[in-house]
Amino acid sequence: MTKLGFIGVGNMGGAILKGIEGKLGNTAVFAYDANAEKLENLRLVGATAAGSAKEIAEKCDYILLAVKPQHLAEVLAEIKDSVKPETVFISICAGISAEFIRERTIPNAKVVLVMPNTPMMLGFGASAMSHDELVSDEEFAFARKIIGSCGITEVISPDKMKEIIAINGSSPAFIYLYAKGFVDYAESVGIDKDAALRLFAQSLIGSAKMLTESGMTVDELIKQVSSPGGTTLAGLDKLYEGDLTGDVKRACEACTKRAYELGQ
Repeated sequence: MTKLGFIGVGNMGGAILKGIEGKLGNTAVFAYDANAEKLENLRLVGATAAGSAKEIAEKCDYILLAVKPQHLAEVLAEIKDSVKPETVFISICAGISAEFIRERTIPNAKVVLVMPNTPMMLGFGASAMSHDELVSDEEFAFARKIIGSCGITEVISPDKMKEIIAINGSSPAFIYLYAKGFVDYAESVGIDKDAALRLFAQSLIGSAKMLTESGMTVDELIKQVSSPGGTTLAGLDKLYEGDLTGDVKRACEACTKRAYELGQ
């Protein structure tokens, strides 16, 4: 029987626990969190509470690290002596490299890196994943099955795991801020903000489908909405004037810079 352990049962760890319920076959699931209250209802998702992070490391073949990045070094120090050569770490800690984990556990630790996002709490996550040659294809497939229980996964190069954070990890917050601008405008002109939010949210969903399923490029999709001399072009002119794409690039660069700082 495969044994999977969670260290950290916050929003993301808790979402994955719910997502994997009944989907991993012959797998025993354990979890630990420093906040004991988060462990009270584990049985409802088919998991067993552990008494410490060290117990997770002693028992489990796979360890899913779901703590805040700034707390990870402390956790790894606690479990260092219990880590086995065959242990596979699955880290969803933003900005943390495989080397960071190996330096604080064992030199050849097997590490799968994951950059998830908060929509996985609804089963609509978009997670970037990577691994190196120390992790077998079979081990990575199991890790991908875990994360894929809450949405889609894409495999990227390990050396781009910090750069990808802005694309899928942080971007929901940027999208929410963009949405706020539309909803605030609607309210300012006397439109019910709840109705406006529903309309804009559905427009986001539809636009996302067009991006992934229409077969058209981004530029072609923009042109499709933009009738010559029409309202969309008038609005786009202002967005180009304000350098929206440049602002997005700068936001992404700031995310990446911070990710490298957290990983030191």
